[in-house]
Amino acid sequence: MLEGINVALGVSGSIAAVKVVELAHELRRQGAEVRAVMTGAAQGIVHPWAVEFATDHEVVTEITGAVEHVELCGREGWADVLLLAPATANTVGKVAAAIDDTPVTTCATTALGADVPLVVAPAMHEPMYDHPGVADATARLREWGVDVVDPRLEEGKAKIASEDAIVTGVARATTPDPLAGRHVVVTSGATSESIDPVRTITNRASGKTGRAVARACYVRGADVTLVHDGPEVQFADVIDVESAAEMLAACEAACADADALVSAAAIGDFTVDAADEKIRSGEARTLELEPTPKLIDSIREAEPDLPIVGFKVETSGDDDAMVREARRVRDRADLAFVVANDASVMGADETRVLLVRGDDATEVVGSKAELGARVADELAAELADDPADPD
Repeated sequence: MLEGINVALGVSGSIAAVKVVELAHELRRQGAEVRAVMTGAAQGIVHPWAVEFATDHEVVTEITGAVEHVELCGREGWADVLLLAPATANTVGKVAAAIDDTPVTTCATTALGADVPLVVAPAMHEPMYDHPGVADATARLREWGVDVVDPRLEEGKAKIASEDAIVTGVARATTPDPLAGRHVVVTSGATSESIDPVRTITNRASGKTGRAVARACYVRGADVTLVHDGPEVQFADVIDVESAAEMLAACEAACADADALVSAAAIGDFTVDAADEKIRSGEARTLELEPTPKLIDSIREAEPDLPIVGFKVETSGDDDAMVREARRVRDRADLAFVVANDASVMGADETRVLLVRGDDATEVVGSKAELGARVADELAAELADDPADPD
């Protein structure tokens, strides 16, 4: 996600600085080169040697005649992005006021003046985060185009965001944004139909592909609504659903002002009339399965001009059969393109799909993150040709 990106990592004196070693490792695992800058307060929490080990670069602990802030974050500087993580209330306020009295705030002032992207991950006690001056400073940074990765409000603290959220924020700040100004709705994972208050009918979909698509769309500038029954994410507005009917209702509402729908969820094809009480075990039962409405057909009827991307899973292992089914669904619901895959990749981190658009069926092999990026790029190309394009 960050291949070839140079990240200047500014560390200030929150106790969350203890997480900076692992954050630096994660940035590098995602392909970034990392060089760190530390305040004096941060050095009292984590030793610069530890950060040097994590980044494989000498740490800037003071600004000298070598003008390290310009070398890192100037107009011809090394950094593609400056990440402040953790950013204390003190640091956020100083950056917003153009006060540069630490190596970190000096780098921030330089970056903002040089149009180097700035990403800020605040961390402090919750009352400090709620202080009107801190709120004003954060709002000012946002107005200047700074990406603020919101903290997790837990146990009376505004805890630094997860490494995953911070890396995603850095990716958004450093990736071209062909989906900027677009609202993309993504469905993900499995749905479940209640049999009784305890049991459900569901399927083996993990939601990894849908979440990867949602993240990739966000990284490319979109406002994303994720409709799923899955883990919490910080890169999208999430609508939690369980059943196929709930997913359809949520999508109908979300798509009313959307620019595109990516229907990646494995929506249950059947539902049942659920019993009010737990069905007793120990004897045979017969369930009457009723078909659920097809989500893409229902959305197409409600939104005839909305670009929709479909997914089609098969179990035959036959590429020709997958392509035929993908084209049948595409033509039935007038889809922009369809991603066809075999059920064997469900739940895995790696995937193989056939991307069916027009007369072409292109094989895509790799991680589900790579597939998400490919789908987002294809969607961006589709919307670029849309006469409703705001540009």
